[in-house]
Amino acid sequence: MTRYDAIVVGAGAGGGVAANVLAQRGFRVLILEQGPWLDFATSGRDHLRNHRLPQYGDNTGLKPEENPRVFVDGTGNPHIVLSYQGGFNHNATAVGSGTFLYGAQAWRFHPYDLQMASVYGVPEGSSLADWPIGYEDLVPWYERVEDEIGVCGSPPAEEMPARREYPMPPTALPEKGRRLQEAAKGLGWSTQRVPLLINSVPHDGRAACVNCQHCVGFACPVDAKNGTQNTAIPRALATGNATLLTEASVLRVNLVDGRATGVTYVKDGVETNVEAPVVVVAGGAIESARLLLLSGVESDHLGRHLQGHYYHGAHGIFPDEVWDGIGPGASVATLRFNHGNEEVIGGAMMADDFIATPISFAKGSRPVGIPGWGQAHKEWMRHAYPRFVTASGPVQEIPSPTSRVSLDPWVTDSLGRPVARLSGTTHPETIRTSLFINARGAEWLRAAGCETVWVNEPVLRLSGGQHQSGTCRMGDDPTTSVVDRNGKVHGIEGLYVADGSVHVTNGGFNPVLTIMALAMRTASAIPDV
Repeated sequence: MTRYDAIVVGAGAGGGVAANVLAQRGFRVLILEQGPWLDFATSGRDHLRNHRLPQYGDNTGLKPEENPRVFVDGTGNPHIVLSYQGGFNHNATAVGSGTFLYGAQAWRFHPYDLQMASVYGVPEGSSLADWPIGYEDLVPWYERVEDEIGVCGSPPAEEMPARREYPMPPTALPEKGRRLQEAAKGLGWSTQRVPLLINSVPHDGRAACVNCQHCVGFACPVDAKNGTQNTAIPRALATGNATLLTEASVLRVNLVDGRATGVTYVKDGVETNVEAPVVVVAGGAIESARLLLLSGVESDHLGRHLQGHYYHGAHGIFPDEVWDGIGPGASVATLRFNHGNEEVIGGAMMADDFIATPISFAKGSRPVGIPGWGQAHKEWMRHAYPRFVTASGPVQEIPSPTSRVSLDPWVTDSLGRPVARLSGTTHPETIRTSLFINARGAEWLRAAGCETVWVNEPVLRLSGGQHQSGTCRMGDDPTTSVVDRNGKVHGIEGLYVADGSVHVTNGGFNPVLTIMALAMRTASAIPDV
C-alpha cells in the first residue's frame, strides 16, 4: 500500500499517541519508526551499555558510526560525536522511544510554566515567551493521558491546581523517601508522591511494578512501565487502521505547492515514496527539526530555542544505611520551588532520584576529594552507596535563540543526509536558577539528617538530551514560531509536529505527560480527510 490518510514519523511518546488517536478516528495510518521493536529480553540490563549512562554504549537504536552528529563546543570548534559520546544529546531509538526506557515521571506543567514571559519578563538575550495556550486548555488532555496510558500517584502538592485522583495509587515508599518527607514537613515544605506512568497495581492486562529499581535506561522486566510501545501503539494496530514499519528511516517530507503530500523513506536499502494528505512529525526535538530542514521547510525559528533540563540539587550521605531495595526510585517531591523564588526565574520540582547503578554512582556522584579509582575509591563506594540520597530536579531552562539544530554542511550519515549540527548554549539565567536549586537541595538533605552534603556546580552549556524540546515552538504568529497552537506548521497544509519540539518552554518538570497530552490534542484537531 502506498497511500494512507496519515503518516506518523516516529513511534515515541508523541508519535505513538497521535497515531492511536488518528487510527481510532478511522484514519488509515502508517507509522514509520527508524528503530526496532524491542522488549526486555532483547534490550537487556547491561549496567555499562544503556541510556542511563551511554558513554560505554547504549541498548537501543542505530549503528553509532552510521549516524553521527556534529557538536560545536563553547569555543566554536565542531566535533563529530557518536551516540555514546558527550554532546550528542541522545534519546532512545526503538518503538516507544524514550517511553520504553524512561523513569516514567508523569508531571503536569504548572500554569506559570506556560506564561513565563508574562510572569517574569524577558531576560536580555533570551527567547523566553508565553505559550499560545494555557493550563486549562491542557487539563482535559492530561486527564485522558493519565487514564489511557496509566498513571499512579497521590493528591497534588498545594502549589498545583486541584485535580481528580490518579487511576492508580502510588508505588511503595522507600526509606529515603520517608526521611525526605519528614524533613520537608519540618521545613514547612509541602510534598507529594511522585506520579509515575507505572502500574502500581495490575492494570490494562499487565502486571504491577515489582520495585526492581532499574527504570531509567532499561526496559521493565514485567512490562509494568507504561509507554506507547505497550499502550497506544498496540491499540492503534488493533483497530486494523494502522500499519507499523520499523527500521525505516524517513529521508524527507514531500511538499508540493505549500502542502504535505507524503514522505520518502528507506527500509532494507530500498527507497519508497508513500502518499498521504496528513504527515505528523514526531522524531524528538533534534531529529524533527532536522527532518523539516531536510524537507525544505523555511522558518528562521526552525531548529532554534533547543532546550532540555539542567538537573541540579544536592547529594548526601546518611550516617546509617537507607538502601532498602525498594524501587522504582523517585518517590517524594516538593514543588515549593518551581515558582515564586526571589531573584531567579522559575525553578524546579525536586525529588529523590532513581536508584543509581554502581557505575553511574562511581562516575557522577562523588564529592570533591574522592578519587575515581583505587583503594580509597573502593572503601568510599562500600560505605556511601547504601547511605546515599539525592534531592534534585529538572531546572526550568531559559531558552536562547542561539541554542539550535542546523544541518551540518560537511558531515553526512550513512544515507547521505546532512547530520544534525548542535550549537550554542542556554541562557545564563539558567545557571542562577540552578545555583538556587542546589542550595535548596542541600538544605533539604541536611534537614533529613545527612552527615555529608555536596553539589555539582552548573556550567553554561548546550542542552537537549532526553528532555529535548523547543526547536519547533508553537505560537499564533508565524514570524516568531514554527507551528500554530494545534501543532500545524505555519504555511504548510497537512504538516504537523507532535513531540517536545513544539514546547515554548519546558517547565520545571519531566515533560513526557505534556508531550503526550499535546500529541493527543493535535491529533484530535486534525481535520477529517
